[in-house]
Amino acid sequence: MDGFDPEEAALAVADALRAAGTPDRAAQEKRYLKSELEFFGVTVPELRRVVRAAVRDNPGLDQAAMVAWAVALWRAPVHERRMAAVEILTLAAPRLGAGDLATVERLLRESATWALVDGLAVNVAGEIALRDPRSWPVIDGWAADADFWVRRSALLALLRGVRAGRPDLPRFTRYAQPMLAEREFFIRKAIGWVLRETAKRQPELVSAWLGPRASRASGVTIREAVKWLPADQRDALLAAYRARNAG
Repeated sequence: MDGFDPEEAALAVADALRAAGTPDRAAQEKRYLKSELEFFGVTVPELRRVVRAAVRDNPGLDQAAMVAWAVALWRAPVHERRMAAVEILTLAAPRLGAGDLATVERLLRESATWALVDGLAVNVAGEIALRDPRSWPVIDGWAADADFWVRRSALLALLRGVRAGRPDLPRFTRYAQPMLAEREFFIRKAIGWVLRETAKRQPELVSAWLGPRASRASGVTIREAVKWLPADQRDALLAAYRARNAG
């Protein structure tokens, strides 16, 4: 878009976020997330309000301009700037394509926290993949990446399809099967999260998938996965898990 300067737009958003923050909340969030980033101390609803107002003030931006704006926000090591970048990409995601996943992947690798990773994975990468099948070879690669945040992102990218009533169980199996034995909490939680969301619509799929694997899944995975299952299925899976640990 002619006349749009992503660096200036990023500074304007950053100034609004700084003004909306409080030192007490900044210190609390920094401790909670154990992050080395700077914090302004802005609540999530207020951050989203600031970002959406900024987008309304810059109507008609194309895909490239939105991505450039997000990248400009991300560049400074400030948590709320990076959260704002995720929000801008979320708003732009319905117009993004597989070619934008390279940028998403770079941001994922620099995130180092679920607070940034999860939005990028679910709302951006997942939305892109739901509409553009050319995305899947890239995300398939993430599932075998050395970085556990990137592996988590592959799993969470499946959630958009699950919530749209289009779960991809074969792909989930390819991703999750090698990860079942992982000790990383955020991987165990992600496997359970995808299963939990699937169970809201198709509990029989989750019970059938997890049944033969209950003895190998972690407690974190099992407890997440069974939350929405009928009581008989939930109890059977928990019993299988406990039997393994009793042995």
